[in-house]
Amino acid sequence: MRNKLALLLLAFCTHAGAQQLALWPDGAPGSEQRRAEAEKVDNTYISNIHNPSLTVMRANPRHANGAAVIIAPGGGHRMLVWQNEGMVAAKSLNRAGVTAFVLKYRLARDQGASYSIENDAAADLRRAVRWVRAHAAEYGVDPHRLGVMGFSAGGELVSLVADNREPTPPAEQDAVDRQSARPDFQVLVYPGPLGVPGKAVQNAPPAFIVAGSSDKCCMPPALALYQQLVGAGVSAELHLYADTDHAFNMGQRSERLSDVHWPDRLADWLSDGGWLIPHDGQPPQGVPAP
Repeated sequence: MRNKLALLLLAFCTHAGAQQLALWPDGAPGSEQRRAEAEKVDNTYISNIHNPSLTVMRANPRHANGAAVIIAPGGGHRMLVWQNEGMVAAKSLNRAGVTAFVLKYRLARDQGASYSIENDAAADLRRAVRWVRAHAAEYGVDPHRLGVMGFSAGGELVSLVADNREPTPPAEQDAVDRQSARPDFQVLVYPGPLGVPGKAVQNAPPAFIVAGSSDKCCMPPALALYQQLVGAGVSAELHLYADTDHAFNMGQRSERLSDVHWPDRLADWLSDGGWLIPHDGQPPQGVPAP
């Protein structure tokens, strides 16, 4: 009964018009035998993910601008903080005219899991970037204005994909695999330390980084990555909020006005970078194509 109530709550929290799409038609490589297992839902946290997917949250057509962001919620690679670091973030981006795709990725630290963060979870995010590019026309998004956004553990995936070298691609590829997995911009929200320092920051996309100055876990990698990117000549913006610890989400868990309004700073950065304006299928001026 408890799990049924949790599923009902999750359904309520997930936008009624949201569409969930599997990233691999025959299951993710290495997890085909478990893809039929049901996901576990505890309140609004999700675990036991073996069939990675994207939940599409379209911007209102009245002000959709063609920009898109893939969101990787946090949860310590044990679960996904689906509502506060997934759907709430998606709705915030929708208000800026951005179409959001919330990622369910494989959890390397979930009980009984045999996945790795670097090989499997990061592969899910790379596949998501490729998938959105391959289907960009279907969702009215620009394949050259596609960003990735990650919270905590999800921020580690963003850094692994955006600031580090991609592993050798598999010998067998489909049409999605032939797309570029490099995002056009990256947003890291109190990112964990895995993936920092980046090993390929010279080719990294522009970055927006935010963390709390009191966050002993994730302020140091946020600051270190910012310094590394700027040192490599990559455009980057960093916000460290005073007296703020981990997991302030989209500001709704804090009473500090600066924390509450940090999503406005992200919207400003997206606007300043030209990501909210169509450019005839090209990236903003001065930003190399992936």
